[in-house]
Parts: sequence; C-alpha cells; structure tokens
Amino acid sequence: MMLSTCRVLCSRAGSPSGDWKPLSFDGSAFHLKTKAELARALLVLRLCAWPPLVTHGLALQAWSQRLLGSRVSGALLRASMYGQFVAGETIEEVKGYVRQMQGLGLRPLLAVPIEEEPDSAAKTGESWYEDNLSAMLRCVDLSRGLMENPGPAGNRLMQLRITALTSIRLCKELTSWIRRPGSSSELSPERLAEAMDSGQSIQVSCLNAEQNQHLQASLNRLHRLAQYARSQHVRLLVDAEYTFINPALSLLVATLAVRWNSPREGGPWVWNTYQAYLQDTHEWLRHDAEAAHKAGLAFGVKLVRGAYLEKERIVARLQGTKDPTQPNYEATNQSMWELGIPPDGPVCFGQLLGMCDHVSLALGQAGYAVYKSIPYGSLKEVIPYLIRRAQENSSVLQGSRREQMLLRQELWRRLLG
Repeated sequence: MMLSTCRVLCSRAGSPSGDWKPLSFDGSAFHLKTKAELARALLVLRLCAWPPLVTHGLALQAWSQRLLGSRVSGALLRASMYGQFVAGETIEEVKGYVRQMQGLGLRPLLAVPIEEEPDSAAKTGESWYEDNLSAMLRCVDLSRGLMENPGPAGNRLMQLRITALTSIRLCKELTSWIRRPGSSSELSPERLAEAMDSGQSIQVSCLNAEQNQHLQASLNRLHRLAQYARSQHVRLLVDAEYTFINPALSLLVATLAVRWNSPREGGPWVWNTYQAYLQDTHEWLRHDAEAAHKAGLAFGVKLVRGAYLEKERIVARLQGTKDPTQPNYEATNQSMWELGIPPDGPVCFGQLLGMCDHVSLALGQAGYAVYKSIPYGSLKEVIPYLIRRAQENSSVLQGSRREQMLLRQELWRRLLG
C-alpha cells in the first residue's frame, strides 16, 4: 500500500501542547537502521531498478539454481531480495520481524504471497481457491496474534486479493456485463449479499451454469473469510487489480460491505482500493462514498498510486481504446490533493516492506499510523511473487533514485564519521 506524500508535512502527533511541527523526509530517520541494512537496501534497490534483471527475474532464478545449487542460490536470495522484502518463513520469524518494526513505530499489513491464477485452475475445480482460502484464514490468525493490543487508534489490517478466491475469467464476464448500458439489477450488491448470507444458489443470466456455480462458491469463500476476520477483529483491505476486472472486484467488495460495513458492526471491516493513477478514480471514489452514505454504511478506502501503469497502457494501445491512466506522476499527485485529505485526519499511511523507508520511519517516529505491506513464506512461495510485483512496479523501482541517494548519504556519514 503506497501513498504519495509531500516532503514536508505538518503533524500534531506526539506533541502534548498541540503545536504544529514540520516533518521532513530527508533520510534523517535512517539513523535507526544498521549499516548492514542500509547497504543491503541500497544494493537491492539498485538491482531492482535495472530493467533486464526484473524482466528476466524468473529465468535468472532458475539459471542460478542450476549453476550454484539450491542451497547457495537460496542463501544469496535470503541475503538480498528475500531479506529486503520478506518478513520471514515461519510464524516465529514473522513475529520477531514485526517486533522490530513496532519498535520503530511501524505496524504490519500481512499479504499472503499468492501468485496469479494458474492455467490449470479451471481444470481442477474449486480446490485451488479453497486452498487459498485456508491460507488466508491462517493469515487472519497471524494478523490477530501480531497485534494483541493495537491500542485505541490502532487497527489490525490484512490484504485480500479477490482473484485468489474467484477466477479471473469470471471477473471478466461480470465486468463486461456491468459495463453494458442499463445493466440489470440482478447483479446488485444487495442481491449478491442475500445469496451470500443465505447460501442459496444464485442465477445470473449473463453466466452459464458452471459460472453461476463458481460465483456461488466464490461468494461463500468471501463470506467465510470476512466472517472470520470480523470475529478476530481484523480488517480486510482488498487489492485493486487491472481495469478489465476492477468493476467486478468492486461489485464483490460492495457485496461484502452490505453485510460487514455497518457502523453497528464496528465497520468498515472491508475496504476497497482506489488507484490514483487512473483518470476516473476521483469520480468513482466520490460515487462510492455517496452510495455508502445513502446506505448507512461505514466507508473504508485504501488509496494507492497504482501498480499496473505499463500494463494498462499496453492493453489500451493493443485494443485501440483510450489510455485510462493519468499522463504523468505530477497529475497523479494532483488528483490525490484534490480529495482534500487533512494531514491530521483519520488517515493511516502505508508502503511496501523494504521500500520508501525514509518516509515510513519519519511518519512512524512522529506518531502517525504507518503500515508496511508484508509478504511472508518460503523462498519457493515468495520469490515468484516478488518478481511479479517488481515487474508490476517497475516504474516505481526505477524512480527510487531519491531513496538510493539518501541511503548513500547515510552510509557515507557512518563510514566517514
């Protein structure tokens, strides 16, 4: 979860007198890191900014295993990419890592490292999605255990990737139907929520019998996850994905919101993600906020810059459609400021683990609620996930020059006294 921030922010955090004080992202917070951590961060960020390494990462990983053997190759990865971006493999390792983070004023936002839907998923029925549900239920338990006492302003948060619980093919079908003029009310969140609650079979005319059955199974999985997360006081932050399936994802989030985002339930327990690099984000955010208000629902928002910039532009060119993204980084930032978010309001910040630490640490030390998106698991589970995310965030990684400069400055300061 990444929120763009200006270099100087005003905060009342940690100030009993209520005076405003400037908050600077000049790298001074790097004094909290060891020299080894600084060196690793600089090395990994520079490597990740090299396009050939990111583009051919999976092939290079397989080549290194054949050449060096699994043990040596694994050790190199643990000392570099894995150590920079992953909290650990076992529950004990993750808990130890999170304790260190909490000492720096940072909070965990766990992410199950589930890769994109495999080609064989349609042939294996629902088993792949059910296995993913089991992994997410375990993640809820871990999220609860990491923050037993989150405090009055704290929240236990966890990321949810809906396409781990329902097929991309179904999402494409639903999106194409939603985008038709005058689309039917049979796809209303209220109708889907009723079917989800009752467990009764649902029939949508735009879907065939197999797709309707899969939709019902998907609603059941989402319901079980949200129900268990609510019982464990863990809030679900749903990832946005590509524009060709996002309308379907938003429909499913709205369905969960009908059931779980009532203020009487302590909601919102399910938050949707809005990608600021899309031109229509401000309009959709305003529309959804008004709809939630009219329905008497609490409204949770995760606002991100967005991770699929290059892919969205390529798809638009191939299909001959309008580019849905903002023209540049500055336009993306401007669209965020137009939302009028106050610096001292009910806003928490978040970045990916291992990135933008000069911002995370400064905010955390000033008393803001700052979360780091944390994948965890074995090398086999996590490295393909990391490479895919690096490919999606290639423009962000290549734009991390300022962070690299600040890391170099702090290293030189330590080395030269």
